[in-house]
Parts: sequence; structure tokens; C-alpha cells
Amino acid sequence: MQPDISLHHVTPLAAISIALSVVVAFLFHRLAYWLGTRIVRRMRIEPVILPALYHPTRWLIVLMTLAAGVQSLTFSAKVEAIWSIASKMIFILLMGWLILSMMRAARIILERRSDITVEDNLKARRQHTRIRILYRVAQCVVGFLIISLMLIVIPGVRTVGVTLMASAGLAGLAVGAAAQPALKNLIAGIQMAFSEPIRLDDVLIVEGEWGRVEDIKLTYVVVRLWDDRRLIVPVSYFLEKPFQNWTTKTSDLLGTVFLYVDPAADIEPIRAKFIEAVQSNSRWDGRVAILQVTDHRADALELRGLLSARNAGVAFDLRCEVREAMMNFLRTQMPQALVRSRQRLEAGEGFTRPSAVAE
Repeated sequence: MQPDISLHHVTPLAAISIALSVVVAFLFHRLAYWLGTRIVRRMRIEPVILPALYHPTRWLIVLMTLAAGVQSLTFSAKVEAIWSIASKMIFILLMGWLILSMMRAARIILERRSDITVEDNLKARRQHTRIRILYRVAQCVVGFLIISLMLIVIPGVRTVGVTLMASAGLAGLAVGAAAQPALKNLIAGIQMAFSEPIRLDDVLIVEGEWGRVEDIKLTYVVVRLWDDRRLIVPVSYFLEKPFQNWTTKTSDLLGTVFLYVDPAADIEPIRAKFIEAVQSNSRWDGRVAILQVTDHRADALELRGLLSARNAGVAFDLRCEVREAMMNFLRTQMPQALVRSRQRLEAGEGFTRPSAVAE
């Protein structure tokens, strides 16, 4: 009795013909890629799309060549059923691979057109943030569709795939009950792509830590702290809790320098020196340079100097340099303005006036 999985009327010539067709398909794909590369170079188009297409399209061409060659062969019913299911699943998988590769190439092209390394990069950071979040959401959607379509192809589990496609909302509720934190952060990530409480390269104060937004994932945000540590924060945090964003509109920032001087010190020379130190520094952006008395204590006056810079990092360096210049000025030019402790001795027990000792 002949097995059900046997092949009928498969000649060596047919097998060789199919093998040659696959080789020709490989060569044709390679030639087409070479021509496309030359055209892209001459037209000065972004050399990203062709590399993204290379591997998925190569195997798609091979699959279509095999499908065309197999039409001339006669299989048993069981083999034909297996080939039909396998070829469809492979086709869906390759198409998903192609779509994901195109999405990745589109993301790279859009990000390259928005340079976030320049000084005024607010618009570029906004675009990068949206692109990254929406790209990761699209990846999840495409992955879900690929799995569902592959399940539909299999007769035994076709109802499962149809159910996933038709009742995605109910499935989402069921999954959400078991994975509420992950789903919460996923929805928060989509919301954050449009509400924009934070963007890439924003300067934040989160949980008392100063840092920059290094990356925005689908469910969490990576904040690079000033000492190169990484703070991992759930996306939902930025929609539920208060935090400081120093670059929401612009990166311009006001910095403060506090000085403490003797209550009897002359303020005007100190104010003039402060303004001179700020204006002569190349880090100052030309907006604000003010020195004011903000507090009066029994032993000292508190002077607060305000100065402005183009971003937080420059403002920090400017504050340090101006503070150093002011302390050097007070030490060398106005030592009498430095804070001193005063004590007054009254005549009484254990103390005799100098005049009494002389008499």
C-alpha cells in the first residue's frame, strides 16, 4: 500500500528545474538590488530602504518561485494540505517581516531629518518622541496581526485566530485584568506621544534626581542622571505624579548664586562686580544679571544673584564660575564685607574695665 505522503510523477528533471528556478530567483534578486543601489546613490536618496527590503524580499521571491514550480508536480492529498498551510504561514511571516523592516526604515529616515544635537532642538525632540512611541505601538499591532493570520491558516485552530481578530477588545479586557500595570503603562505611552509631558533629551527632576530623558520605551522611560546612572521610570509616572521639566518650551534657564556678607558691607560695589562678572562670561546669554538682598539675619546679609544661560548645563557652569569670581573679589578687594562674628563684653563678674586697672 502506498503511503499517503508520497509524491506522484516527480521526475528528476522537474526537481532540477525547480532548483534552477530558485537559483535564478536568487540571481535576479541580487541584480535588482545592485541596480536599485546604483539608482539610490545617483538620486541621493536615504540608503536605508533598500537594506531593509533586501532579506524579506529575497525569501519572498524564493517562496513564490517554489510555489510556481510546485504547481507542475502532483502530491498526495496530505502533502498538498501540509504544503498549502506551510506556504501560507511562511508568506504571512515574510510579509510581516517586510512590514516591520519598512517601518524601521521609515523611523530611521524621519529621525535623521530631525537633528536633536543642535542647540534649539525642541521641535526635533518632539518629533523623535512621537516617532519612537508610535513605532513601538505599531510593532505590537503588526505582531498581533501576524500571529492571528497565521492561526487562521491552520484549519484546526482557525477559530482561535478568528476569535482573536474579532474579539480583540474582549481579549484586551481579559488580559488587562491579569496585566493591569503593563497595560496601564502601554496606554499611558500612547497618550504621552500626543500630550508630550516629556520628550527625548528633556531635562527633568524626578524623585529628587537631575537627569535627561535618554530613551522612551513603550512602558518605561530611561532617564540618564548627571553622574551617568540610569533611572528607570514607568511611563504612567509622568501622567500621575508631579515632576520638574526644565525644557518644556525652551532650554533657557535662570540660575542663582547666593552670597553672604557682613551686615555693614557696602552692597553697591558687590552688585557692580557681580554684573561685571556675569556679563564678561561667555556662557551668559545676555538676558538676566541681577543681584538683590533677599534676607537679613543677625550676623549676615543674604544676597541672591540671578543669571541666565541657554540651558541647564551651561547655567550650572556659569553659576560656579561667577561664584568663584565673587568670592575672590570679596577676599582680595573687600575683606571687610566677609561675614564676621561679633561679641560685646559688658562689665560684670569676672571682667574689669581697662580704666579701673590703670587706676
